[in-house]
This record gives sequence, structure tokens and C-alpha cells, in this order.
Amino acid sequence: MHKIIIAGFGGQGILLMGQIMAYSAMTEGKEVSWMPSYGPEMRGGTANCAVIISEGMVASPVISRPDVLVIMNNPSLYKFIDRVEEGGTVFVNSSLVDVKVERKDVKVVYVRANEDAHELGTEKAANVYMMGAVSKVCGVISPESAHRGIEHGFSSKPKLIYLNKKIFDAAFERF
Repeated sequence: MHKIIIAGFGGQGILLMGQIMAYSAMTEGKEVSWMPSYGPEMRGGTANCAVIISEGMVASPVISRPDVLVIMNNPSLYKFIDRVEEGGTVFVNSSLVDVKVERKDVKVVYVRANEDAHELGTEKAANVYMMGAVSKVCGVISPESAHRGIEHGFSSKPKLIYLNKKIFDAAFERF
């Protein structure tokens, strides 16, 4: 079971990243839960979501101690870092987070999500780039199911599907 919290600013695609991960895992036959949380401002306000991916039933969508934490901005690091369970993995968007994680009991992966996504075509896909890194390091979803999730998540914007698949694949290969 993977208990994942993804956190950042509204407008960074935090909720979409969680939806794509949950949908992708569902296409693999896994049980999933996705629960969004965001401030009243939406774009620019805080946003996070909890994603649970499991081989068995998910009893509750609430995550008190995630084993995977994805941090896209400084405020989210401060809010969630102490909640990660010992031995968990923390992914930090080092493009925007200028603080180093001081905890020694977790694995920390620094990802230049914004810069690398920009070099690949668009900085707006930093969330998808981060999803590729998380998927590779933690084995959360396969590239094939991620592609299905990207197709589903961007079905209303089909011109973005190819680029987002390319960006996911680049991160998956890099990590």
C-alpha cells in the first residue's frame, strides 16, 4: 500500500496529479482513494490531496502518516514534513523549494521539476514530471498505466497528451 500526500500551491496541478495517479492505479486493478483539499483561493492558494493505492481494500481515505510525500512549495514542506512515517520517501521540487529536509529517518529525492519540465517543453507540466519521478522511485504506477491516466486526465485538452507523456517518460527514465 502507498499512502501519498501531494502538496503545493493551487494552479500547480496538485489535484490533477493525484487524480491521474489514482486513475492509473485503478487501470492496473488496484484499489484507490483520492481526497482533495484546497484553500478558498484555488489558484495561488494552498492545495493538497491524499492518494491511497493498495492491492486490498482501502478502509479510509484519510492519511495521517504518509509513506510518500510530494512537496511542490515551501509552505507545504513546513506543513507536512513531520507527518511522514519513518522510512518514508519525500520528493521535493527543488525548483521552488529552497530549504533542505533535515530529517534523517526518511529518504529525500530532490527533483528539479519546473526546470526539467521547461527544458522538455513546458514548465506547466512540472506536476507530471514529478509524477514520473515518484512512479520510478516508489513503483507506484507503471509507465503504461500512467499514459492511460494522462490520456484520461487531459481528455478535454488532447493537444497536451503527447507532451505530458513525453515529460512523464523523461522523468521516469531519469530517476
